[in-house]
Order: sequence, then C-alpha cells, then structure tokens
Amino acid sequence: MPYIPHTDAERKEMLGSLGLDSIDGLFDYIPKSLAPKSFDLPKGKSEFEVQRRLQALAAKNATELVCFVGGGFYDHYVPAAVDAIVSRSEFYTAYTPYQPEISQGTLQAIYEYQTAICRLTGMEVANASLYDGGTALYEASMMAVRSTGRRKIVVCQGVSPIYRVMLASYTTNLHLQFVEIPVDGGLIDRKKMKAAIDSDTAAVIVQNPNFFGCVDDFTDVSEAAHAAGALVVCSAYPLSLGLIKPPGDMNADIVTGEGQSLGLPLSFGGPYLGFMATKMNQVRKMPGRIVGATTDTEGRRGFVLTLQTREQHIRRDKATSNICSNEALCALSALVYMSLLGKEGLRDVAGLCAEKAAYMRKRFSEIPGVSIKYPAPVFNEFTIELPCDAGAVIGMLIEKGFAAGFPLGRYYKGMENSMLVAVTEKRTKEEIGRLAEALEEALS
Repeated sequence: MPYIPHTDAERKEMLGSLGLDSIDGLFDYIPKSLAPKSFDLPKGKSEFEVQRRLQALAAKNATELVCFVGGGFYDHYVPAAVDAIVSRSEFYTAYTPYQPEISQGTLQAIYEYQTAICRLTGMEVANASLYDGGTALYEASMMAVRSTGRRKIVVCQGVSPIYRVMLASYTTNLHLQFVEIPVDGGLIDRKKMKAAIDSDTAAVIVQNPNFFGCVDDFTDVSEAAHAAGALVVCSAYPLSLGLIKPPGDMNADIVTGEGQSLGLPLSFGGPYLGFMATKMNQVRKMPGRIVGATTDTEGRRGFVLTLQTREQHIRRDKATSNICSNEALCALSALVYMSLLGKEGLRDVAGLCAEKAAYMRKRFSEIPGVSIKYPAPVFNEFTIELPCDAGAVIGMLIEKGFAAGFPLGRYYKGMENSMLVAVTEKRTKEEIGRLAEALEEALS
C-alpha cells in the first residue's frame, strides 16, 4: 500500500476549503472527452509480477532487426570501455559543479569535452552540451537573433524535418519569420538560397550531410550570408567530421548537432546529447555552461564554470536560455569515445562508414526498379527511389528481419516512393547483400 500521510479528516478539511465534496471534483475541469474513465487504479502488483509483465512487453520488440535506419540517429559500435568509465560512481553521481574546490574531476572532463568538440568542428569555443541536436539548433537560431537583432531565418529543407518542426514549435510565440529553401539535386538550391538572404536575415541554417545523406560545401553560402550581415548555423553529423570538411573550414559561425553517434546507444530515443560550438566573438551569446581553465592562488592549474548565463547568476532579462542544463554524463560518454578512438580512429570509423555506403549504393543501383535519387556525394546514407510506396516496402522487409530505412514521404510531400538508407561500421558486406536480395524479392 502507498504511504499517504493525510487522514480522512484532513482530506475532508482540504476539500472543504476548496468548496469540493470529493477528490473527483479536482478533475471536473477536464473535458469529458479527455478525462480518464476512472481514477480507481487496479491493485498494485509485486516486484516479481511487474518484472515479468515488463519482460513480456519488451519481448514484443523486434530487437533482432538488422538496422539500416539513419536520419540523424545511427547504429554505431560503442566500445565497452565507454560504459565502464562513465559508470564510475564519481561520474554518474556528480552534481552540478558550482563548487570548483570539490568538482575538479567533473569540470576537467567537461573542459576536455569542449576541447574535443572544438577540434572536431573547427570552431573556437564550445559549451558543456545541451539536451539534443534539435534543441541545440533552436538555441543557435536564438543566438543569431540576439547577435543581429534581426528576426528572419532562412532554412534549407535539407535540414532534418524533425529539427525544423522543433524550431517551429519552440518559436511559436516569438514572431520569427522562417523561409524554407528547397534542395536541387539533393543539395542547397543556391539561387533560391542567396535570393532569400537579405538585410533582415539573422541566420542561414544548413545541415551537412543533409537529411538526404548528401555532402555539401557551403562556403559560398557563408560568403553570401556574411555579406548581408547574417550568421551561418550548421547542423553537423559529428562522426562524419572524421572524414569530411568541418563546418569551421566553411566559415560557419555556429555549429550544432546530435552527439549520439559519439559513443551513445540508440536506446529507444535517448537520453542523447546536443553539442554546440561557435567563434570566440559569439561566446557571450552562447547558452548553457562553459568550463574554463585557470590557476589558483598558488599557480596550480584548475577548472571553473565561467560565463554562466543562467537566471541564478545574472538578471533574468540578460539570460540567454531556458534550456540551461547540460547532458554531462552523455557528454562524458562522447569524450571517452573520442579519446579512445583518437584522431586516426575517428578517421578510420568514418572511412569504414563511407566505404560500406559506397558499396551498398552500387549494390542497390543494380536492383531492377531501384535508382539512386541524387547524384551528389554522400557519407554513410543515401536516398533511393522505388517503383512503389517506400513505407509498404519497409514493412515487408521488417518481416524479413531488416529495419531497412526511413520512408521520406512521411515528411516530404511527393517523396512517397523515396527511402533513406544508412550504413555504419557495424554492417557487414553479407548483411548488405542479404538486404539487397530481400529488397529485390519484395519488389518482384
């Protein structure tokens, strides 16, 4: 039985002060169509019964599917050392490190994470992480609005549709103007993008590789944006940066992304990791926490939270964000992963992904009725065009043991026959071959 401290007399007194006869009256404001049929919950079960019930429900999940799904979240291998290190009690029980004299380990780990993100993205400063890739992109948009004093944001439709929905949701009441630019051949439509950039533009948002898997060099877009006084925000797939040109080398002003590919499991959608890096001239507009290196009174190196832009520390109207927490344990996982692999290891994993994607792209192009939708270069995922509805084909392939891809018609009108497929270093040539055979059979 649950422990409820209030007696019947006390509950009656509290309800009386509210002018109610029963607890049910607390919920009368809920429309009948939305209200639960009853607040009378069934009798509780024992620990063993609950465990058995949950195991039975979990067994219904198709956990043995060979995964070729991408779209921003990828089935990469996570070395055992990652979990072993982050499971140390001093890491997973650590609280917000406001007191540097007792938090040097946590602070140094965050500092090293920031350093790794800067090196990966080609930027000058990074924060201590954000919730996920979508909220990080929103925060970057608001950074641009604060920095420029403008309210127009130009977004390429190659940016994740999930992120674009999040942008629209978070900014519903902020009176911002969003202008979406279509892709041309899988890449940014340069002509329409540059035509949309003007003196009212706060930010130009791009993604590389984009949602269709295409790799671009948007240096020319950056030049056009900067000429108009706008900032360039790039959402990047961090593991791809072991191989492709980093956003910093394309003159991006703010780089964000989803850090799941850096040592975090798919785990049914989270918790994940939003990373953010920028140039030093934008650091005071950056949300969240930043750890800096310093020296103590005896000249010893130490670490502290610096440029804290939270309501607790400064006037509320000067605060940069209400998404002010960081994903410290997930950021630590990413740091451990990057440290384990090192520069060459990241390049090797990225190279494996690209090589296997090239093989799968060629293999799929040989299947009757299947074509590669875009000729642009890719990293580890690409879009194929089928002769029928992609969602139906994906359903048939699930029955054959494959999570084969993502149906683009879910987010892009007119692309019902298009499917996004991804490959990571975990996928073998044999698995790719079996998927190709299953796809050919499904289409026959």
